[in-house]
Amino acid sequence: MTTERTIAEINDKIRQQRAVVWTVEELKARVAESGIKQAFKEVDAIATGTFEPMESSGAIINIGHTDPPINIRQCWLDGVPAYAGFGAVDLYLGAAIAADYAGEPTDGEMRQGNAVQERGGGNVIEDLIARKQVHLRALGQVSDCYPRASFETTITRDTVNQFYLSNPRNLYQNFLVGVNAGERTLFTYLGPLQPRLSNAVYSHPGAISPLLNDPNLELIGIGSRIFLGGGIGYVVGEGTQHFPRQKRLPNDTPIGPAATLALSGDAKQMNPRWVRGCYFKHYGPSLMLGIGVPIPVLHEEAIAHCAVSDKDIVAPVVDFSIPRRVRPTFGLVSYAQLKSGRITIEGKTVRTAPLASIPLSRQVAQELKRWMETGQFTLSDSVTPIPMDRSFFPQDRWGSQIKLD
Repeated sequence: MTTERTIAEINDKIRQQRAVVWTVEELKARVAESGIKQAFKEVDAIATGTFEPMESSGAIINIGHTDPPINIRQCWLDGVPAYAGFGAVDLYLGAAIAADYAGEPTDGEMRQGNAVQERGGGNVIEDLIARKQVHLRALGQVSDCYPRASFETTITRDTVNQFYLSNPRNLYQNFLVGVNAGERTLFTYLGPLQPRLSNAVYSHPGAISPLLNDPNLELIGIGSRIFLGGGIGYVVGEGTQHFPRQKRLPNDTPIGPAATLALSGDAKQMNPRWVRGCYFKHYGPSLMLGIGVPIPVLHEEAIAHCAVSDKDIVAPVVDFSIPRRVRPTFGLVSYAQLKSGRITIEGKTVRTAPLASIPLSRQVAQELKRWMETGQFTLSDSVTPIPMDRSFFPQDRWGSQIKLD
């Protein structure tokens, strides 16, 4: 395709506060009014956004050396285990790890008196970003270099050295719709699924979501600058479970889970408004994360892809009552149908609800737009494209030996 603008040209306009920036919803409305060619003449960049659970996230934290030094090999932050298997005082706190307290219960719930507090790594990350104090308890491997055996203190984001999000998998390019045709309530990563097809939950915001507006990842690549949790982050590579070879519609959008991205950014810049710990009952902790991705309008095809609407994007309706890796589906539904609040499954009307916050997803895009309009945020050229030829390999080596009750 022919590139008619460059990122450098768009950035010059951003710095001079002359750039025309639309949210992706504004772009879709404008295309409906005046067409792709006219929209291309008018706009320089498009702001997309989402706010949804992203449990494959976490934080790298360097707490600094103690005196005498300690080589941390076990660590807890507010009772949540942090991984300490690399540098002496480097920690990795996963968003989805549950609080680890002795005694009952053992499923990640912490009882305080008669109350139950559900807490995990995502909550601790949110607290640190909010400048709250977090209790740290560490056990060390004693050696001549590191003679200290244990350490206990409180930390905040201002008393540690590095504190940044390092997220292996964010921004699923489409996902699925969960339902339950069984006879009991199921507690899943989509939240509770009621029995006998009583509800349907979709996790994705649909046509406003970043990667559905650049379906072939031609404008988003490794090194792309993004809005991450209220600060500036970067795409650092393909995400885990990246599956760009998913089947696609003629408009290039995938019919189910497809591409993903690995992201990173300085958490000391972030805002707890856009980074929130959460807990799914009888499933575990996660992290609600606001991510905004700018799309530079380099050619008309960028406009054509961003003009896609909810009625033109579909997701599979998956039955979670079947406890297998490959579950049966009830076919495909459009995001327009999902957002209407009702879908029909085998003649039955089923109410729907989003796991992503559509209003907050819009606000992320609006905030990113404001940053660009006021010259606070410029675009970056990618260093190299995200691979689009990856297959997804299941782990089936032991499957033949497993017997399901």
